[in-house]
Amino acid sequence: MTATQRIAIGVVIGAACASSLAGCASGSHGSKEGVSGPQKGAPVPRSVLRLIGDGSTAFTGAQPYLPRPERLKPGQKPPQFVVFSWDGAGEDSQKLFSHFRQVSKDNHATMTYFLSGVYMLPEDKRAEYKPPQHSPGSSDIGFNDEKGISDTVKQARLAWLEGNEIGTHFNGHFCGPNGGVGTWSVDEWKSEIAQAKRFVKTWKTNTGMKKSAPLPFDYDKELIGARTPCLEGQQNFMKAARQLGFRYDSSGVNEQVWPKRKEGLWDLSMQLVPFPGHTYEQLTMDYNFMVNQSGTQTQGDPDKFDYWGDQMRDGLVKGFYRAYDGNRAPLIIGNHFESWNGGTYMRAVEDTVKEVCNKPDVRCVSFHQLADWLDAQDPKVLEKLRTLEVGQAPRQGWASFLSGHPAPAPKGVPGAPAVKQ
Repeated sequence: MTATQRIAIGVVIGAACASSLAGCASGSHGSKEGVSGPQKGAPVPRSVLRLIGDGSTAFTGAQPYLPRPERLKPGQKPPQFVVFSWDGAGEDSQKLFSHFRQVSKDNHATMTYFLSGVYMLPEDKRAEYKPPQHSPGSSDIGFNDEKGISDTVKQARLAWLEGNEIGTHFNGHFCGPNGGVGTWSVDEWKSEIAQAKRFVKTWKTNTGMKKSAPLPFDYDKELIGARTPCLEGQQNFMKAARQLGFRYDSSGVNEQVWPKRKEGLWDLSMQLVPFPGHTYEQLTMDYNFMVNQSGTQTQGDPDKFDYWGDQMRDGLVKGFYRAYDGNRAPLIIGNHFESWNGGTYMRAVEDTVKEVCNKPDVRCVSFHQLADWLDAQDPKVLEKLRTLEVGQAPRQGWASFLSGHPAPAPKGVPGAPAVKQ
């Protein structure tokens, strides 16, 4: 083992074993009772480390705290999955990445962080990014500085060691008809994906921070899903993603029903849930709540901040109970690390996590974990689950619905066995 490897592995393990983090002892984060029994994760890797490329990433063994999916038994009620996900995840002066890592650990949850590749690229290296249909060095969300990259790497490293997923939100976040992602071809999407991966895999070269600890995963294998900017360009993105070995997409708009495959990927899109005070439903994303409350003003009327946050929280919670007491379809929620309208949506998300993630049979998981579970199920069972409408529980109960054979007819009705007097 080289001196660089010894330094890297020492930093990775030291960070993972800090007293405030899950990882070096079994605890509440590593074991949660669910319908399939305790969900136990693997211990933090202690001796396996193989640097990849320039050492920006490394193979460190199986991801800690990634539950082994189990197939539902006949008649078994499905767990209630909830996915909290973050677009463009990065750590800045607001420290929301680190905050929600702690919220996750406190509430037996794991989440998905969709990392923007340009958040790993310093401003003076912006020309390294060659976006489709735009000049080199263009980006609608800017780039980063050395401290921002260092802080983001630290949070992504710790998040993964705690069982969370690191996905991608691509790079320049171009929306609209003039060169936006909705106009990109399959090959242009492939270029964007390749660059997003490259910036994560070469952040040491681009920053000069050669002695820093690596990200503890092989990003070529870790990256299995994404959400497109502004939910645009899904059709061609999915074609590219399928060819590149992705397993899911979360770029559309769904009802609260059980997911199915689309273009060969699990369609784990966000959903419509009740919007308190309105007759129409709202997409499960902070940005969409904001636009329907304060329009394009990210800081509207301060007197309404609390009310707007309560609206989002109550809408998400209503959507949760509609599924939890109904068809048990996974609830998919999307967010941004932003302080829109005084940070009221961050408070709404945190309140929702605390309300739902500690309930019996509830699993607050990453998309990776949900995709693993879906892959492990009998396709016929999933097909039957998809027959349930929004909020619809099986009329004769879960045991009969998923028993694998018809339920007996009730006594005293046509077709029932004769009742002896």
